[in-house]
Amino acid sequence: MTEPSEPATRAPGLPSDARDPRPTAERDRRIGTVDLTVWRTPVGRSVAVAAHRLGDRFGAWPVLGLTLAIGMVLASVFAWLASEVYEAVLERGDVAVLDRPVLEAVLPLRSPALDAAVTGWTDVGGTIGMPIVAVVFLVVLTVRRRSWTPIVLLVPAAAGSLLMTVAGKQLVGRTRPPHADAVPPYEHSPSFPSGHTLNATVIAGTLVYLLLLRQSTVVARVLTIAGGTVFIVSIGLSRVFLGHHWLTDVLAAWVLGLAWLSLVVTAHRLFLTVVRHRHAGGDVDGQRPATSG
Repeated sequence: MTEPSEPATRAPGLPSDARDPRPTAERDRRIGTVDLTVWRTPVGRSVAVAAHRLGDRFGAWPVLGLTLAIGMVLASVFAWLASEVYEAVLERGDVAVLDRPVLEAVLPLRSPALDAAVTGWTDVGGTIGMPIVAVVFLVVLTVRRRSWTPIVLLVPAAAGSLLMTVAGKQLVGRTRPPHADAVPPYEHSPSFPSGHTLNATVIAGTLVYLLLLRQSTVVARVLTIAGGTVFIVSIGLSRVFLGHHWLTDVLAAWVLGLAWLSLVVTAHRLFLTVVRHRHAGGDVDGQRPATSG
């Protein structure tokens, strides 16, 4: 999945969108035919109008920072809600009905070669592999686009993911599957939620979103989404296959990761909307802010 090259007439140098975000915002405004600055639901339009007002007073970048900060608070709430839901399910005994049979089903599939291959793959989504992947993409995207947007989105996305992982593990303190059913090296931190899965979901999802913003063909977008989906799903399943997590740890991580990712994307959409609104005289597509959303 290659990203279209920037125009050759652009002069080299550091990102300039901190001073004037309009060129970058205009290039990032659409994914295919979808205009990210158009809000089609009443709730979306209301949030966009509030962002317009804040943007008129403080500017687009502060609005982005504020929405990401609010998202961090919501991420903590998500982690707390997930822990409450899990404990409620645990009290009914439903977790054991799902988790234990799935783990027992994968045990006969293991072999030394497959165990080694899956371990190598799951390490890509681990505490060493995932940051390396993120930094490489971050540097490439920032330099190629001469834009701060990849840094501004990916760093808070990763921080929120880490926050939810730590909070979830502290709140629930679930024990991992027994070592007798796991493939070494063993892990000893609490099991819920799966940190590998949660971080892979958020970081890979953010990278997919950043790539989609500059891809001009349907084929490229489909391949990007498919590649990101396969990566996220396979990292989660690898945790169950190796016996490092129960299936419900992975399912919760997918849900939490997608919820946080949606907030990060929403924050960026509000930023794009504010930039467009501020430089259109408060009138976008011939509509006043109260109805354009």
